[in-house]
Amino acid sequence: MRTKNYTIYFLLLSVLLLLLFFVNLSLGSVAIPLKDIFSAMFGEGSTKESWNVIIINFRLPKAISAILVGSGLSICGLLMQTLFRNPLAGPFVLGISSGASLGVAFLILGTSFLGGVFTLSTISSWTLPIAASLGAFLVLTAVIIAANRVRNIMSILIIGLMFGSLTSALISVLAYFSEAKQIQQYVFWSFGSLGNLSWTEISVFATIYVFSILSCLSIIKPLNSFLLGENYAKSLGINIKRNRNIILLITSVLAGVITAFSGPIAFIGLAVPHVTKLLFSSSNHKILIPAVALLGGITLLICDAIAQLPSSEFTLPINAITSLFGAPVVIWLLLRKKKIFI
Repeated sequence: MRTKNYTIYFLLLSVLLLLLFFVNLSLGSVAIPLKDIFSAMFGEGSTKESWNVIIINFRLPKAISAILVGSGLSICGLLMQTLFRNPLAGPFVLGISSGASLGVAFLILGTSFLGGVFTLSTISSWTLPIAASLGAFLVLTAVIIAANRVRNIMSILIIGLMFGSLTSALISVLAYFSEAKQIQQYVFWSFGSLGNLSWTEISVFATIYVFSILSCLSIIKPLNSFLLGENYAKSLGINIKRNRNIILLITSVLAGVITAFSGPIAFIGLAVPHVTKLLFSSSNHKILIPAVALLGGITLLICDAIAQLPSSEFTLPINAITSLFGAPVVIWLLLRKKKIFI
């Protein structure tokens, strides 16, 4: 009976994801009939050539980005909450997002220190993701080295938080010596964005995403065992150090590439795993991993639809929407439930 219920849940969530995907494609400052959207997607071409460009080059990549980012952040949050056995752990608790932000800050805000080597005009569609990836990689390397030198898992959590504080301090120093135009550009990047990716960037993003998901599915047994503590996991023959590094690596790579391409997006990775556990009443990662992926994609598609202000030419920061509309929903759900599967 339980398996049957899960199947129904997955079918309903998949249908909802598909519906929201097409709703997202239909929203924007230019009203495009649903018939023309389908025609453009399946190669037949819409009534107007400009509609083809809008759908194929802008709206379709944005909708795909929303699904990848939402599901990716949700999976990262689930992995961190499982590893640290802490309901407040999220995808950016290791300082990876802060490292990516530091890389972008050096590029945008560091021109005063670099003597004009970089200017705002040199920033292209690939420059920011590369800078963010380098920053995230440096923090990832430091976290992995620290993880192999300490035994207590909570020490890794504290080290990650300290890396985040350190990078935030460096960004503040860079901002203090920067011009208003540079600070404004960095602030706009920190708002998060789903609509700036080309098809080439989507391909790179999707490749890393698929690799990370497959890696998660290969460690379902260790993930389930970590829920009951490392001593229990050892009794099952789980290699604690090896699997801990795998979890840290998956989370860091996935969270790093998401931040690199879309900026730091809050709330999703922290809240969606809790909503999923409340909905499915399960702590089995064989169920939770695909479930949080679906719910994460659905949540960010909804937030993006709200951010676009249907029939308006303005687009609100996605970061503001995810927190403003998501946090109250999670608080309400948690207040209704007495038990949370952690």
